[in-house]
Amino acid sequence: MADTLPPRFHSYRPADGHRLPHDPFNAIIGPRPIGWISSRDADSNVNLAPYSFFNAFNYTPPIIGFSSQGRKDSLRNIEATGEFVWNLATFDLAQAMNESCRAVAPEVDEFALAGLAPLPSEQVAPPRVAQSPVSMECRCTQIVRLRDAAGNDTNGWLVLGEVVAVHIDTRLLVDGIYDTAASDTILRGGGPADYFRITAEQRFRMLRPA
Repeated sequence: MADTLPPRFHSYRPADGHRLPHDPFNAIIGPRPIGWISSRDADSNVNLAPYSFFNAFNYTPPIIGFSSQGRKDSLRNIEATGEFVWNLATFDLAQAMNESCRAVAPEVDEFALAGLAPLPSEQVAPPRVAQSPVSMECRCTQIVRLRDAAGNDTNGWLVLGEVVAVHIDTRLLVDGIYDTAASDTILRGGGPADYFRITAEQRFRMLRPA
């Protein structure tokens, strides 16, 4: 009987292919926060684009970053100006966020394309998304071209930036504490179309051991 059981693990070497209908990597490392990045080029053309490889990397000073797979407009703009803004993607902004990922020419304004209003930033030139309840203005600290284990350059660039200003909708501050669940944040899952939504029902609390 034991000989007829399927193997417990599906194992593969990424370099040889995953042998599945869709690469599971993005689904396993997920759901992931969305790097909804606004930037501006040297000619003041504004860009807005979502990146599914995004996270926080340092506490003091606060540093966040995203990975660009290929030399996209956001990367080129930040190389030119050294500034960007991260905007929180929420459930009610999901369709607008999705519209902003269209492959369009650099001079196309994704704010207008997605029906969003730009809001002037305080410390950097790129605007914030007015409808987003949280935004972080950033100055670029590093742009790192990613390499594989053999030391070869990949087609990915990690863009890191120090947060120099934070804007939070006051409705998300409960007794001075940011309420993550109240934001209705969306996260990127795997496959071609999966997203997840943070709600209060999914929350549990666990204190760090003393």
